[in-house]
Amino acid sequence: MSVTGPCQRGVLRHLGPLRQASTASRRLPEDGLTLQDFASQPRHPAAQLGDAPASTRGSVFMETYGCQMNSADSEVVHSILASAGYSRADSPAAASVVLLNTCAIRDNAEAKVWQRLGYYSNLKRAAPRASPGPVVGVLGCMAERLKHRLLESERLVDIVAGPDAYRDLPRLIDLVSGRGAGTAINVQLSADETYADVAPLRAGGSHSAYLSIMRGCNNMCAFCIVPYVRGRERSRPLASILEEVHRLSDSGFKEVTLLGQNVNSYADFSAAGEAARATFGAPDEEVYAQGFRSVYRPRRAGAVSFAELLDRVAEIDPELRVRFTSPHPKDFSDAVLRVIADRPNVCTQLHMPAQSGSSAVLAAMRRGYTREAYDALVDRVRAALPGVALSTDMISGFCGETPADHAASLDLMVRHAFDAAFTFAYSDRERTHAARHLADDVAPAEKLRRLGELVAAHRAGLHRRAAEERGRTHLVLVEGASRRSPAVLTGRTDTFKRALFADVAVPGGLAPGSRPVRLAPGDYAAVRVVAATGGALRAVALARTTLTEFVAVHGSALPLARAELTPAELAAAAELLAAGRSEEESGTLQASAG
Repeated sequence: MSVTGPCQRGVLRHLGPLRQASTASRRLPEDGLTLQDFASQPRHPAAQLGDAPASTRGSVFMETYGCQMNSADSEVVHSILASAGYSRADSPAAASVVLLNTCAIRDNAEAKVWQRLGYYSNLKRAAPRASPGPVVGVLGCMAERLKHRLLESERLVDIVAGPDAYRDLPRLIDLVSGRGAGTAINVQLSADETYADVAPLRAGGSHSAYLSIMRGCNNMCAFCIVPYVRGRERSRPLASILEEVHRLSDSGFKEVTLLGQNVNSYADFSAAGEAARATFGAPDEEVYAQGFRSVYRPRRAGAVSFAELLDRVAEIDPELRVRFTSPHPKDFSDAVLRVIADRPNVCTQLHMPAQSGSSAVLAAMRRGYTREAYDALVDRVRAALPGVALSTDMISGFCGETPADHAASLDLMVRHAFDAAFTFAYSDRERTHAARHLADDVAPAEKLRRLGELVAAHRAGLHRRAAEERGRTHLVLVEGASRRSPAVLTGRTDTFKRALFADVAVPGGLAPGSRPVRLAPGDYAAVRVVAATGGALRAVALARTTLTEFVAVHGSALPLARAELTPAELAAAAELLAAGRSEEESGTLQASAG
């Protein structure tokens, strides 16, 4: 018996050829595999780092849109498909399968995907008659949100797979392979899927890695679609995370970013987690930051907390930088701040999404805090972590936002002078609390006007902060040559600022008399800033170093106090400034109309 109806999300359906369905109706037949068939399928084994087998079933080209979580998910998908015999294609034209891993947070993100689907539809039509063209699939949040619409819209898509259905992709591809073979969908949301046993298949050449530690979100903010397309929160077992970090360290990675839709609400209830719980902190330690609450009652008793996880990850390799995103301000407990302060390899760059500077709007957004609580948290973070770099998210024109509310948001941007800001005009997302219960009553033109003012306020603070960088020494992880010049290297500071510096020989260590070396991707370098703009630091490389050596000499990985520039450094500053604006400067600001 087949399971029917849009509410039955756990169903994988092989939808047979549509030849007999009328063009006007676009109805999807409900025949084919049942939930029992789906549940009985074996789990696909994971591909290990770098061990993709030779292609026996075809090749896959993947485009990834949206957040870092989607980038990490794409690596998981490549691993699952590699273990099933699919290789990675370099272009859509060379692929037998094209997958788009999508974002549904805002209208603009979805519009880009619809445009690409039109392109791939034309590609399929242009395929020789003997070839069916590539199988085209939509994965991720947009797949979960739009489901059948993707299959019914001019037959642009063969496969729709939600964020928790990636293990089933090999079978979905098999079902739709061949001209006129039909379509398939699996958008089941899982209460426990974390892909903990899948080793992501990461592309070579990078010394930084994403590592997913939890999935889903329970916050239910009024504007946000994430809980509806990613499901409820569930965390990976501590042991699996530590094992992957060890593997990354052994493979030569120098930076890992812990990921989750609400990353700092991590809570591991596995048996291994409960055993580790006794080694860290008091059982009744406060869960939330002071003055913050949640719309749901957290279940944290007996679980390994995010603070514990962060501490254990940082302990593995003192040369491995640790970052995390995307957090919720409520989960920046004092325990988390202590770990960041105590572990030099945990980077002091924190994302603290405010969304609004008005307590009234924050209440309508169901954020769980007031403007006063947010201000107090920022002050507490800056006191605990001197030199910390902070970034934020802001929404303009949310439901009911008045001119006074907008003025409060501008005041927040001026007061805190964030190092980076992601600003968006509000766009209504169906199924959310705001879409169902609030009026989207700010005119589009007014949303954009307010967005422009938020951007201007942020830029003013950004330039003030940039002026404070001249003469500071930073620890930079070298990424490679800049996109504009092979003679200029680029890398990220501990505070996640982009640094640009000449590719010249430098001392091989901080100790006097160190032999000169050339810097390479994956090296740490001490650099001194000679000029700064809103989005990039122009610097001179002082020496190759290590994270532990830099900390031993200077006391922390944070930027050092400003020092007077030498004549040689001033000359380097003039040379770098003559090169003009850098393409990397846009990294500290993102503004979007939807």
